[in-house]
Amino acid sequence: MREEFQPVKGTRDFLPEEKIMRQKIVDILKGVFETFGFSPLETPSLEKWEILSRKYAGGEEILKETYRLKDQGGRELGLRYDLTVPLCRIISLNPDLAKPFKRYQIGKVWRDGPIKMGRYREFWQCDVDTVGSDSMIADAEFLKIINIVSQKLGFKAEIKINNRKILNGVLDYFEIEKEKRDSVILSLDKLEKIGESGVREELIEKGIEKEKITSILNLLKASGTNDEIIKRLKKIKEAEEGVKEIESVLRYSKYLGVKEISIVPSLARGLVYYTGTIFEAYFKDSKITSSFAAGGRYDNLIGRFTGLKKVPAVGISFGLDVLSDALKEKMESEKTVVKVFVIPIKTEKESIEITTKLRESGIKTNIDMMDRGISKNLNYVNSQGIPYCLIIGKKELDENSVKLRDMETGEEKLIKIKNIVNDLKELVE
Repeated sequence: MREEFQPVKGTRDFLPEEKIMRQKIVDILKGVFETFGFSPLETPSLEKWEILSRKYAGGEEILKETYRLKDQGGRELGLRYDLTVPLCRIISLNPDLAKPFKRYQIGKVWRDGPIKMGRYREFWQCDVDTVGSDSMIADAEFLKIINIVSQKLGFKAEIKINNRKILNGVLDYFEIEKEKRDSVILSLDKLEKIGESGVREELIEKGIEKEKITSILNLLKASGTNDEIIKRLKKIKEAEEGVKEIESVLRYSKYLGVKEISIVPSLARGLVYYTGTIFEAYFKDSKITSSFAAGGRYDNLIGRFTGLKKVPAVGISFGLDVLSDALKEKMESEKTVVKVFVIPIKTEKESIEITTKLRESGIKTNIDMMDRGISKNLNYVNSQGIPYCLIIGKKELDENSVKLRDMETGEEKLIKIKNIVNDLKELVE
């Protein structure tokens, strides 16, 4: 294939077969979000550079990966690198929005970072956030959303949860220097990935005393039931607020009918702006090991970003690529959205009229435009996975009928033209 026609490195084309599946996931996400009272929000792909580079936005590392440009008027602009910064800007611009403000946004973001498997320069984020409420009910709602999305996709989900106040409290208790906190938390966050020995080695390199490391790791290990972990953490007075919050989230989650929640006391999610609840979700019955959704509470970010008073907020982001890869395992991809294919046999006028009638009724319909014979048309319909075919000849029209073929079974029958919309709707909906 000619190199000049390849998409820009780090970006991808999605042919219909894959785009249909991705769109199906997006439709499921939108449906679930709206069921929980979240309304759609749309913001520009371009933002002012001064907004993207604000102190409490994405941080220096993300800023290095931000696409920066000037328009013809010399204004400094950039492509958005996430959907959280635009949300912060919206809240600043509209401080009187009714609270809680519950929004979702699904769209492309861009980062000019290293490219590797699963990491791209252009990718989709599917974000949903509640702004203005400090109730743990808001946090629990996101766990239920995870639950429902995974069920609708045909998977079972395991949710891992923690609270940053617990981590901060434990580090307070062991008198870890404040300038080392963020670095220590990043190492602790790797406990499930690189194991106790790997984390111990990193913390020694960061100058933490061996005795303290042992005590911290014993406290933050994920062994035992949720009740046993909470009992262990309650011994640390400095972590009391975080423990109470996680208990509240678990209680409300139980009311909502959410199961399979595991407390992982070392979970940190990396990002320093998280202030309370943090969570990640994984498929229990898939080869995909990456988290498909993650998020948490960030009560200080919007206020610091906008210069407003404290604005409590909690949110989650779903990974469209991970969800798509997982769904590919479970189901055969659809090559087309078409449900009915019309084959005219020297009946162009009548066939076009019937096709138009079906389309106007909402049935996704295509008609032969290649002047192929029946055999070649049926081969095409089979190759595309179109479930039904209408063969329209003069003989059938003389009986005010058309021939319907079920492509899966090969069965054919005549249906009356006057009943065609109702008969087909029953089959394709």
